[in-house]
Amino acid sequence: MAAPLDEKTRSIVKACVPALEAHGLDITREMYSRLLADPEIRDLFNMSHQKDGEQPKALALAVLAYARNIDTLGNLGGMVERITQKHVGLNILPEHYPYVGKALLGAIEHVLGDAATPEIMDAWAKAYWFLADLLIGIEKKVYDEHEAAPGGWIGWRPFRVRSVKHESSIIRSFELVPTDGKPVMKHLPGQYLSFKLDIPGHGSQRRNYSISSAPSSDHYRISVRKEDGGVVSSWFHDTVREGTELQVSAPSGDFVYDPTKEQKTVFLSAGVGLTPFISAVDALSPNEKKTVRFIHGTHASETEAFSADVQKLAASGILQADIFFSAGVPASATDKSGVQYHAGRITKDWLTKHVDPHAIYRICGPDSFMRDMVDALKTAGVPVANIRYEFFGSAADAELLAAV
Repeated sequence: MAAPLDEKTRSIVKACVPALEAHGLDITREMYSRLLADPEIRDLFNMSHQKDGEQPKALALAVLAYARNIDTLGNLGGMVERITQKHVGLNILPEHYPYVGKALLGAIEHVLGDAATPEIMDAWAKAYWFLADLLIGIEKKVYDEHEAAPGGWIGWRPFRVRSVKHESSIIRSFELVPTDGKPVMKHLPGQYLSFKLDIPGHGSQRRNYSISSAPSSDHYRISVRKEDGGVVSSWFHDTVREGTELQVSAPSGDFVYDPTKEQKTVFLSAGVGLTPFISAVDALSPNEKKTVRFIHGTHASETEAFSADVQKLAASGILQADIFFSAGVPASATDKSGVQYHAGRITKDWLTKHVDPHAIYRICGPDSFMRDMVDALKTAGVPVANIRYEFFGSAADAELLAAV
C-alpha cells in the first residue's frame, strides 16, 4: 500500500492546477511523444486515439482531476476504477509504469521550463508514484480474480471466430470461442473484451469492444460498427471471417448491470452504444420482476441492429422499448407489443417528459449524446447517483469526466 502523500507535496501539486489548466494538453502531448518513441510501449496503446488527439485530452483531464482532488482522492474512485479496468484489459503490468513516469515527468519539465523547479518536480515524482503504486495494487487484485475465476485467464488468450452475422448495414457481430476448447469466464453484462491485433500495413493495434451476448461459459460475442476511415473496424468487416484467430484478454469494465440491485432501469443508447445493453437484456427472463425500459436512437431501418431481439424481449414482457429513427420512421416499422417507434432523434425535451425519477439510467453512445442526456436527466431532477454511462474509447469530454 502506498504511503500517504505529505502535506507539502499535496500543497505543491494543488498549486500547479492553474499551470495544468493552461498547459495540461501540451504536457500530455509531449509525454506521449516521448513514450511512443519506444515500440514496445507504443504497442500497448490504441493508436487511433493518438491520431485524433483523444488520448492526450483524456490524460490531461485525468491529471488535472488528480491535482484538484489531491486532498480528497475518494472523489476519484470512479476514475481510478475505470483506469484500472482499462489497464487490466490491455495487460498493463508493473514494469510499464517507470516508462510512463519518466515520460510524464520529462514532459512537465520540458513544457513548464524554468517554472518546473526541483521542488515542483520532486512533488510530482512523489504524486506520480503514489498513484502508480495504488493502481498496481488494485490491478493485481483484478488479475488474481481473473486467474482464479472458472474459465478465467490472464494475458492474451487465442480465440477463433465461430460465426459472423450482419446485424445492420454498418454493424456485424462476431461470435468467439477459445481455441483450446476450454470454458471461458462468464462476463458481467456491460463489460468489454480487449484485443491485441496485427493489422497488415498498420502493425500492432489494441481495441476494446463491448460484449453483446448474455453471459456464457463457452463463448463471447462482440458487435462492431464499421467507422469511416476506421482501421480496425474496417479490418473486422472486410477481412475477419469464420476461423480467424484473435488474441483476447479476459472481460473487463466497471459499467456492469446487476438486476438484483436495480428494480427500475432505463437503457438509453444511440448508434452502436446499444451493444452492452443487449448483453444485459438478453440475460433477463420474464420471471424477473423488473421494470426495464429500452430507449434507442438510430438513423434508419438499415442501420437498426438487434431489432428482432428487442421485439422478442418486448413481446415477452421483459422490457418496454422506444426506438427513434433520425431519418424518419420507415414504413416497415409499426408499433408492436411493447415497442413504440418515433421520428427524429432522442431529444432533451422528450426525455424530460418521460423521466422516472426512481429509475437508474444507463447511457451509452457518442459523447455529445451522453452529455445531452445527462444534462436532461439532471435538469429533470434525477439524482446524479442514478445516472451512469460508458465511454467508448477515451474519456476526453471534460463535462462527462467531471460528472463521473
